[in-house]
Amino acid sequence: MPFRSTLLHLRIPFSFFLLPIFLFAVAVSPNLILGRLIWILFILHVLVYPASNGYNSYFDKDTKSIGGLRNPPPVTPALYWVSLLLDVMALVLALYYVSPGFALMILIYGLASKAYSHPRIRLKKMPFTGWLVTGFFQGFFTFLACFMGLNKFEFSSLLQLHILWPATLTSLMLWANYPMTQIYQHEEDSARGDKTLSLLLGVRGTFHFTASIFGVATLGFVFYFMRYYTERQAVVFLLSLLPVLFYFGFWFMRVWKDPSHADFRHTMWLNLVSSSMLTFFFIWLLFDTRNVGRYLFD
Repeated sequence: MPFRSTLLHLRIPFSFFLLPIFLFAVAVSPNLILGRLIWILFILHVLVYPASNGYNSYFDKDTKSIGGLRNPPPVTPALYWVSLLLDVMALVLALYYVSPGFALMILIYGLASKAYSHPRIRLKKMPFTGWLVTGFFQGFFTFLACFMGLNKFEFSSLLQLHILWPATLTSLMLWANYPMTQIYQHEEDSARGDKTLSLLLGVRGTFHFTASIFGVATLGFVFYFMRYYTERQAVVFLLSLLPVLFYFGFWFMRVWKDPSHADFRHTMWLNLVSSSMLTFFFIWLLFDTRNVGRYLFD
């Protein structure tokens, strides 16, 4: 049925994997208002991200597992129009309930996300460009959009080191993780003529690449917390990453012995573990560093 197919391809639960970016912006924001927080969360995770998922699914027409969907059903024209409708709704709500600047950034994000799979551009065929653009817009750009919307800032207020630093860290984390999300799609990507970064690196190379970028990102986070917070936040951050490292190492050992273990199930588990631990950490950071009730309800 078109309705069921469309709903599945929007992959709304998959938006959870990007929740840490929003929560990081919340945790380090000096001015929090509950209403704006809820609207930004809704706009991103119920409208913008599902719209992007649906739009890209429509043009990819995958027959094998994709992020958040083990057995994707055939796409229908309804998916294309629903994804555009969600984009329009996101823009209207962003303009009315948040700010014109936030709405503009949502518009730019939507256009960038569409370039990933649209046949006239198809960044998915460009391994390094696609990797850079996706990590930049889902990380750095989205963090700044959230920060600006949450704090009612202008664009000029974002050009400060204590804002640009965490924004950059979100992209580093995504640049580390993104090739892992492509590792089980090599066969279908090759058949379609797409050349993702993971396909270029190979299965083992993807693990090595991810570990290297993840190490750089982790050091960046530690230095950031030591600079703007205390050693306490840096230590808790490192502890929160331990389950991620354990799972990554366990999976890597299995893949080293048998590359067939670079599959959908293990990839989704890695995403779930890493997103959950970062979500818990940023919520802890929010409550640990301020009187949340006073910020949200004043």
